[in-house]
Amino acid sequence: MADTAQFLQAVKDGYTFKGESYKIGRALLNGEVVPDADVNLPFKTLNRHGLIAGATGTGKTKTLQVLSEGLSDASIPVLLMDIKGDLSGIGAAGATNDKIAERCQKLGIEFKPEAYPIEFLTLSEEKGTRLRATVSEFGPVLFSKILNLNDTQGGFVALIFKYCDDNKLPLVDLKDFIKVLQYVSDEGKAELEKNYGKISTSSTGTILRKVIELQQQGADLFFGERSFDVEDLMRINSDGRGMVSIVRVTDLQDRPKLFSTFMLQLLAELYASLPEAGDLEKPKLVLFIDEAHLIFNEASTALLDQLETIVKLIRSKGVGVFFCTQNPMDVPAPILAQLGLKVQHALRAFTAADRKVIRQTAENYPLSDFYKTDELLTQVGIGEALVTMLNEKGIPTPLVHCMLRAPQSRMDVLTDAEINSITAQSKIAAHYNEVIDSESAYEILAQKLNDAAERTAQQAEEKTTKRGAAEKGFFDNPIVKSIARTAGNTIVRSLLGAIGLGGRRKKGLF
Repeated sequence: MADTAQFLQAVKDGYTFKGESYKIGRALLNGEVVPDADVNLPFKTLNRHGLIAGATGTGKTKTLQVLSEGLSDASIPVLLMDIKGDLSGIGAAGATNDKIAERCQKLGIEFKPEAYPIEFLTLSEEKGTRLRATVSEFGPVLFSKILNLNDTQGGFVALIFKYCDDNKLPLVDLKDFIKVLQYVSDEGKAELEKNYGKISTSSTGTILRKVIELQQQGADLFFGERSFDVEDLMRINSDGRGMVSIVRVTDLQDRPKLFSTFMLQLLAELYASLPEAGDLEKPKLVLFIDEAHLIFNEASTALLDQLETIVKLIRSKGVGVFFCTQNPMDVPAPILAQLGLKVQHALRAFTAADRKVIRQTAENYPLSDFYKTDELLTQVGIGEALVTMLNEKGIPTPLVHCMLRAPQSRMDVLTDAEINSITAQSKIAAHYNEVIDSESAYEILAQKLNDAAERTAQQAEEKTTKRGAAEKGFFDNPIVKSIARTAGNTIVRSLLGAIGLGGRRKKGLF
């Protein structure tokens, strides 16, 4: 049996912070909650990113909800990727029951039902504020990585972006890019090669197929205007709480390419638009990606490299990124190494492969004098987790088996009527849901080709008219007419002579 006094002291030393923090629960030892062994979460280190992992039904979503509530109360805006559609309840007040009352008593906290300020965002036709971005905003490098192009094809994409910039051809949506690609491969090929060098027909065909593949996953809904301003993700409500923006992506589970595209663009836009901030007392924004394996499973190597780079760098902009997934091994090792906070719910060991994963998972956590981590991972109860994080000096805190607090908002989804009501009250939905179809590359090139076709038809018609007029004038000439008659008479006489009817008439006997 581990010494309770030593354990309590270790928890207090590891989870007491100078700056502002949020109590997420209390530590357990030998299956019992240790009084006063509070586990606090320092806001200062939330830009060091995090991981919430565990088997289905172990409480990951509720942990995500609890963290979002604490951040919102601390005036920190939150962005949630709602893949399963079960996070909307944060917009309504929760209700207590005997289990929650007992948990609150053990944790030494008071349960206060709260509805949090939320904004529904969507990438599709679902209810909420539409999220869009233009092709130009992606830029040639990111656009090439999304399409998984090689260096030669990526260079050609960069050439197309350059051509469009030089010729004032806005690339707004995918049909603009396709139109330009078709134009420079045919009618505009000579112009492009004259100013920018030779192009490969095989490259254009490959790129076109890749773009069409992206379209098949519904990317046309995402690329376009009006572009979403990331500043609208960092709003503070009138009561001082951070806005919780929920991206409803329940219909993207079978379209991982679009989900990856959106996530990478959002992170890239945040990184590009926010100034350097260093280590703030509180982050500007914390982003939670539920079912994160959807990003990693279908992502290309280039996409993963780009994501890894942005995760490493975006913390200096005051943004924290948290991945929520069933298995920590779903997250690539280079990204997993960047995640300072780890909340590990129970794992299941049904097969030899499962036991191997559990051993590997245990090795990702600090060594503990109080727990056998690999054994404990299969024994953690619902609403409990193994927790470790970075302190203010960037040092990992001791590993603790923590009983987590319950969400104060509803632990269930909102009704359609409630979603409609929240959407109707949105201050930004009308602005971003307005349909805009401004003149872009598609319309400009289509008009250019139409004008060229009309000029060609007009020139052909003028040529035909001139030829007809010339021919008419030629045959109206008297000399020409005389020559024509003489030639005609000669031909007729020759023919008559050939059949014995022409020539001079013979004189008769009488």
